Amino acid sequence: MNHSVPGNEIGEIMEPTTKTYDAWIGRDAYDRAGEKLGEIEAIYYDDVTRRPEWVAVRTGLVGRKLTFAPIAGSSPQGDDLQLAYDKATVKDAPNCEADGHLSEAEEQRLFAHYQYSWGDTSGTGYGEQSRADAGFQTGWTDKDRAGSDDAMTRSEEQLRVGTEGTQRTETGRARLRKYVVTEQQQVTVPVTREEVRVEREPITDDNRDEALSGSEITESEHEVVTYEERPVVSKETVPKERVRLATERVTDEETVTDEVRKERIDVEGDTDDDRNGR
Repeated sequence: MNHSVPGNEIGEIMEPTTKTYDAWIGRDAYDRAGEKLGEIEAIYYDDVTRRPEWVAVRTGLVGRKLTFAPIAGSSPQGDDLQLAYDKATVKDAPNCEADGHLSEAEEQRLFAHYQYSWGDTSGTGYGEQSRADAGFQTGWTDKDRAGSDDAMTRSEEQLRVGTEGTQRTETGRARLRKYVVTEQQQVTVPVTREEVRVEREPITDDNRDEALSGSEITESEHEVVTYEERPVVSKETVPKERVRLATERVTDEETVTDEVRKERIDVEGDTDDDRNGR
């Protein structure tokens, strides 16, 4: 199994030059034809030998996939690293969790992909290949990591969660649809009509002459025409409002839970330290 070690942890025992593993982090990785693969994010070390075995490279423009490639067969290219494999082989490597540690199953898949025997990295041509880290320090002890004293350094993993690189997931869709409905509308308007009313007036000195102007006894008819107004209905299309769809960004808080590992130090033998097992 392999694990990654932060650059500053190795940098404590090496000079900060390009001849250290931590100096590779943030540099570019190239394939064997000299084509750029991406940026080196981490170096993964063998749990037993403490020798660096894998380079974790960020590749691609969308999603920024993390891909693993062996250090074996690599060579320096200025301050960058040239790997022994073509771009397609590296990008097609099995997906592994970039959690700082490779499980046995993940490492077996990687060795099979790069056509190596997982059980014996010293054979099948793996151990005999050139390495860009040929002049580097290849391992460390607890004393080396702490410096020249006899202290032991205890480390633990911590979660680092950010929003950069998060995946946008579709949560729903909305559309506008306009359709026609018919409804009854009632409007009251004033209209005028004529009605016939019989008016009677007595004979007076003022109207006597007009009343006696005709024949004395005759038959006659008189017709009166009445009129009325009726509503005229017309329809007019009137704009009422404009409607559009818009999205807005709402920030929520989300709790992320994951497993982290931490080192414990047990004290054996005669000691006055009552913090055993911290």
